[in-house]
Parts: sequence; structure tokens; C-alpha cells
Amino acid sequence: MKNILNLLTLTRSMAGQGKEKKKTATPPIQKTEAQWKKELTPEQYEVIRKKGTEQPFTGKYVNTFEKGKYVCAACGNVLFHSDSKFHSDCGWPSFDKAIKGSVTYITDNTFGMSRTEFNLSRCGGHLGHVFDDGPKETTRQRFCPNSFSVKFIPEKK
Repeated sequence: MKNILNLLTLTRSMAGQGKEKKKTATPPIQKTEAQWKKELTPEQYEVIRKKGTEQPFTGKYVNTFEKGKYVCAACGNVLFHSDSKFHSDCGWPSFDKAIKGSVTYITDNTFGMSRTEFNLSRCGGHLGHVFDDGPKETTRQRFCPNSFSVKFIPEKK
């Protein structure tokens, strides 16, 4: 676990270089960093609150394709339905659409490229990035959240 936290911290420190900040509305859920640290695992805190990322192909939900929904690991807000999940072989779980109104977008110009970061609109937590190279037959979007930032809730049978 210490190695994972070191990697997340390194990735987070590199991610802050050259970042453009875009003002977004204040999320409805407001907590102190001490409260978030108490409620989240160390890995979740590094990803959700400090904008870290997990190593590709290591996340719990990369190859999960059961029926259900994905919610924010910090506040429980529904983000994705399993029918929007697809196999992209990019190393992170991939979805072609988020639940309308569940996320906000921020321009991220780190690592010498321009990407779109997406955060949860309810608690402001960092989820991952969205790209426009998703399935052509749907939205053409590829939302790639970190597995640490989401929780899968299986469909009841």
C-alpha cells in the first residue's frame, strides 16, 4: 500500500504542473480536508481530493462488466450505469456517457497535452479524464475514472 500511495503522490505532484484553473460552481457537499481524510481510504483521498491517479490496468473495476451502477466513492452520487461501460483497453474503466448533471469539466493542460478532467458536481471530487475517442456508434466519449474514485453497486436480482 505504501508503494501505491507513493506513486499516487508522485503522479499528483506532477499533475499540478502547468494546470489551467477553470472556475466551477461550489459543490453542494462541503467538508474540511480533515473530514475527507477520515472518511476516505488513503488511496481514495489521494485520487479524489488530491487528483492523483492509479497505475493503468491495476484498478478494481477495469474488467468489471456486471449489471449495476457506479457511484462516487466519496459521496455516493450515481455517475454511470453499467450499460454505458465498454472495453477500451486503456487501463482504466471506460464509459461512453455519465449521468446527466453528475459531473463538471475542467481543462487540464498537464503533461504537455490538453485533456478534460471530470469531477463530481455534488462533492467536487476528482474522478478522472474524458476523451473524445469513444465508440463511434454512441457518444464518441470515453470517460476514464479511477477505480479508487468510484464504487460499483450490483443490480439486485
